[in-house]
Amino acid sequence: MTSAVSPSPAPGPARAGRNFGLLTAAAIITSLGTHGALIAAAFAVLESGGDGGDVGLVAAARTAPLVLFLLIGGAVADRLPRHRVMVAANALNCVSQAVFAWLVLTGGAELWQMMLLTALCGTGQAFFSPAAEGMLMSSVTGEQAARAFAFFRMSMHGAAIGGAALGGAMIAAMDPGWVLAVDAAAFAVAGVLRAFLDVSHIPARAPGGGLLADLRDGWKEVAGRPWLWAIVLQFSVVVAVVGAAEAVYGPLVARDELGGARPWGFALAAFGVGTLGGALLMMRWKPQRLLLAGTLCVFPLALPSAGLAVPLPVAGLCAVMFVTGVAIEVFGVSWMTALHQEIPEEKLSRVSAYDWFGSVAMVPLATAAAGPVESLVGRSEALWGCAGLIVLVTAGVLLVPDVRNLTRRSTVKGIAVPVPAQGSADAEGAVGRLG
Repeated sequence: MTSAVSPSPAPGPARAGRNFGLLTAAAIITSLGTHGALIAAAFAVLESGGDGGDVGLVAAARTAPLVLFLLIGGAVADRLPRHRVMVAANALNCVSQAVFAWLVLTGGAELWQMMLLTALCGTGQAFFSPAAEGMLMSSVTGEQAARAFAFFRMSMHGAAIGGAALGGAMIAAMDPGWVLAVDAAAFAVAGVLRAFLDVSHIPARAPGGGLLADLRDGWKEVAGRPWLWAIVLQFSVVVAVVGAAEAVYGPLVARDELGGARPWGFALAAFGVGTLGGALLMMRWKPQRLLLAGTLCVFPLALPSAGLAVPLPVAGLCAVMFVTGVAIEVFGVSWMTALHQEIPEEKLSRVSAYDWFGSVAMVPLATAAAGPVESLVGRSEALWGCAGLIVLVTAGVLLVPDVRNLTRRSTVKGIAVPVPAQGSADAEGAVGRLG
């Protein structure tokens, strides 16, 4: 998930500033490495003699452990010092990517080995993400939050753009194994930085009612809000088909139609530039009907699949990815503003866990099925199917009254009141999926 938008970072207490600086620097480093490594992994499979089905299996192997261990990772992060969980996860990712790089560079990588190593990366992410989110939130005070998260978001977008473009260029010039080696080194450096986080200001956590009780409580929050479970279900489909299109079909179309890895890296970078533009837009635009505006901006997520199905030339595909980046940023800010507004603070993490779980639960199935579906109906037809599913489920969500009618509120002296649809104030802190 992503973070907030607001004008500019501001200095805070020394301890908060130090933690936030370490977290931001470490996140930039890992983001640079990871965005290149995702492309490198797909091309490593192809260069080892694999096909689209094999690329899908490797992509699914990364996501399956995330689905299995995400809720456990959240519980662990609530019971152990978060920075230790983060460092341990970084260490696991470093070792697995280093072994992956060595196997690719020596020409000995087999499909089962690549699946195992990417599965270890997914396991690390399942434990890292809940701990990192909590640590980031604790690194700033309420007064600093919007400005600090804006800076963090802009930094991450820049790293995503640079990492995707650099990864594509490196793969075009050298063996994908070197990109994987760079990713391993990035995890090592980031882990060292996170080891120096200061957690002395975080109070000891009181024992709760146990993992199952927490999960039941969070589920009641989700089940009792139609707008919430409807959008979680929507994104279980949207994220799955977007994942299949970008992780499996995108590299194949790039190889067969666009000239290789470099153009696909540029297209992914254009998406990153679009999210940057969307963040800038949401600094000024504050739609009154949060979820209506956000959901309407999910429709453009069908454009990349349609663009790959044609396929569009590189310039056209980059334009489509840019528009998609802007749109998903509008959804992301609107979605997390709605969560922040409607969900009790003490239950937000548990609700977020279900949100994450719903978003990634179908990704392994979709990426694993991408190759067989391509063989059955053809690549272009499969991509048009991805685009159609996104349009269909998004149109279905608009039938939920709460999605159309939920309005933004502002608190004035403890009284919740609606705010105008447009305003010049800074956008609230928010986090968005797919960003």
